[in-house]
Amino acid sequence: MLSAHGQINRADPVLPLCADAYSADLSDTIEVVDIADIPGGGQLRLLKSGCDFSIQFGSEELMGSCDHVSEEALATLTCPRLADRDGQVLIGGLGMGFTLSAALDAWSPRASILVAELVPKIVEWAKGPLAHVFAGRLSDPRVTIDVADVHDVIAAASDRFDAILLDVDNGPDGLIQAENERLYCNWGLRSAYGALRSRGVLAIWSAYPAVGFDRRLERAGFDVEAVRVPAFAGSTDDFHHIWFATKAASTL
Repeated sequence: MLSAHGQINRADPVLPLCADAYSADLSDTIEVVDIADIPGGGQLRLLKSGCDFSIQFGSEELMGSCDHVSEEALATLTCPRLADRDGQVLIGGLGMGFTLSAALDAWSPRASILVAELVPKIVEWAKGPLAHVFAGRLSDPRVTIDVADVHDVIAAASDRFDAILLDVDNGPDGLIQAENERLYCNWGLRSAYGALRSRGVLAIWSAYPAVGFDRRLERAGFDVEAVRVPAFAGSTDDFHHIWFATKAASTL
């Protein structure tokens, strides 16, 4: 429940901003910094508690400023699977910029990184209340931000990208938007296959294991490797999941 001052009571069903938030002072309040309309319906909320920020959809925390190990791994584990650190990278979803930041560190100064973000206010937050989290990364000359549906960017591409990194929704299902399932259905994956260059990698982040998704990737033509990564630093029993799907080498 929101108060007149834009705060959320701790008794409300909101996920903690940090992994150790359960040990925090329960009298703390969570401030609603801003609300973003999602094209097609629904809203995201940017929340703040102390120095910590969270982006939430309903009662689901989509990303937080405290724990971003797996979001960084989406980039740091993809780059070594490519032939070199140059080339073109597409990131689906800007979020709080942790995947982008890790990609900038992993790829070379000659790389080009395109970020497709569906929600305009996410980009506004990156330049406003979350500017300290982004730490100037948006001004890197390798980075281009496109306020667009990453599905449309992929569908319009052919043999363009060396890597496609998808952190869209909470995994390969349409939690936030049913339309997001277009990315992960059979024809959506085939579209991603066509957008990649020879030996390019499609990397997909998920908060849950999505049993059987690897077989769907294989049917689209990919060689698939599934990896579990800690959901937060030091976690031993809570994991996120990343699929690395590699396009077959060209025979030309």
